[in-house]
Parts: sequence; C-alpha cells; structure tokens
Amino acid sequence: MATATTAVQTSVTTTRSRRRSVLWVLQILVGAFLLVGSAMPKFAGQKDAVETFAEIGIGQWFRYVVGALEAAGAIGLMVPRLAGLAATGLIGLMVGAAITQVVWLVPAWAAFPLALGVVFALVARDRRAETRALLTALRGSRK
Repeated sequence: MATATTAVQTSVTTTRSRRRSVLWVLQILVGAFLLVGSAMPKFAGQKDAVETFAEIGIGQWFRYVVGALEAAGAIGLMVPRLAGLAATGLIGLMVGAAITQVVWLVPAWAAFPLALGVVFALVARDRRAETRALLTALRGSRK
C-alpha cells in the first residue's frame, strides 16, 4: 500500500513540476513580448502606438501609463516571488485592453488580450502560495 501511495505522490509531483516548467516558458515568452513588443513601442512613441491612443481619445499620457504597467508586469513575471501578483495585475490590464478593443478599436482583436489573460490566470493560480506569502510578509512589515 505504501508503494502505491508513493507512486501517486511521485506522479503528482512530476505533473506539478512539468506544469510549472511550461508556465515558466509561457511567462518568459509573454513577458518578453510585453516588454519588447508592447511597452517599448509605447515609450518610444512608435507611430502605431501614438495613433492607437489618439483613436481611444484619452490622451498620450495614458500610453505611458499602460506602457509602465506592461513593463512592470513583464518584469514581475520573471521574479518567482512576484510572478503571481504580477499575473493578477496583468489580468486586469488585459480585461481593460479587451474592452478598449471592443468599444473603440477593432473588436476582433479583443481575443488576443483575453488569451493573454488566460495565461496570466494560470500563472496566478499556480503562484498563489507565493502571492499569499508575499502579501503576508508585506502586512507583517507594516506593524
């Protein structure tokens, strides 16, 4: 009986390890995209980014805010202790991006930020223990 229990525990541990490895690869790829392919063009004033935020009508200052949030989230995804919290914040950013696509831009493009949001939800769920520990440590440091 102990051998069967050990085999099941080993199988569960192996599955978790594989899942975490796949999520790390996704985190790195999506983080690189957010930093290089999305945040940097906003900071650099790339023509497409400027035109998109002009079309939204909020103002170019918002381009810098979104770029900063994307850059912070991308960096946070690379730090194990921050990955869950960063992913949670990025879910909100992607929901906002999807709504913006539907309301002001090209509705069909809303699928892309929603797909990224699913990846972030998987990362946030997988990293919930680290996020809980981080929040507990932050609460403890305020006392």
